[in-house]
Amino acid sequence: MNGSLAMTGSLLGEFRQKAGGGSQPYGGLIDCLVCPPFPYLMAAAEALKGSGISLGAQSLAAQSAGAFTGEVDADMLRDCGCSHVLIGHSERRALFGETDQVIAAKVMRALQAGLVVVACVGETLAERESGQAESVLSRQLGEILPSMTTCDPASIVIAYEPVWAIGTGKTASPEMAQQMHAFIRTQLAAGGVAGADSIRLLYGGSVKPENARELFSQPDIDGGLIGGASLKAADFSAICEAALAVAQGAL
Repeated sequence: MNGSLAMTGSLLGEFRQKAGGGSQPYGGLIDCLVCPPFPYLMAAAEALKGSGISLGAQSLAAQSAGAFTGEVDADMLRDCGCSHVLIGHSERRALFGETDQVIAAKVMRALQAGLVVVACVGETLAERESGQAESVLSRQLGEILPSMTTCDPASIVIAYEPVWAIGTGKTASPEMAQQMHAFIRTQLAAGGVAGADSIRLLYGGSVKPENARELFSQPDIDGGLIGGASLKAADFSAICEAALAVAQGAL
């Protein structure tokens, strides 16, 4: 919940320029997605037109259009130019009481509407310190697995958010992050998700220009879910450049 109409235009304009200014950001070697607040979606769509940078929303309703005042339906998001949507972000879980079951319903609704889902999972500090990290991820993933087993693997992205490493002063090493990403991929495969090896797994634990390249070099970390650093075009583009460097090294 940051920004203004003016900031949306200037931030995306600057980022678009840093991404190359053409129809393929960073030469098409990496994919970029931005998810502004609801009121600025159409302005963002206009600012990104022809750029190849994808547009997503930060949440959506579990229901279809109807008598749900204040909610936003998946078809409305598509109408505004969205191709993606975040679901189950740690702040939605912690601050707004979204349960695993609500998140699963939202995932199903988004997939029905043809949106690419970026589903967020992750444990709190208390859960990690009590040895429950893997069981928490298993529970969170378990609710959305039924939807994942019947959809195109390209329509689901999983973002791992170690809540304990966001704004707490504690950090997850690249090796710790990789361990959890590998666990998530194993859970997807065990749950019968087709193409589990190709599903993108993003790391969302305070990714910064300084740590992005080392994180993205891990075998099961396919990119980042960027928070505060995305509010500065220079930082966001530096993270994208780290991803580009890793992608070029893999060619």
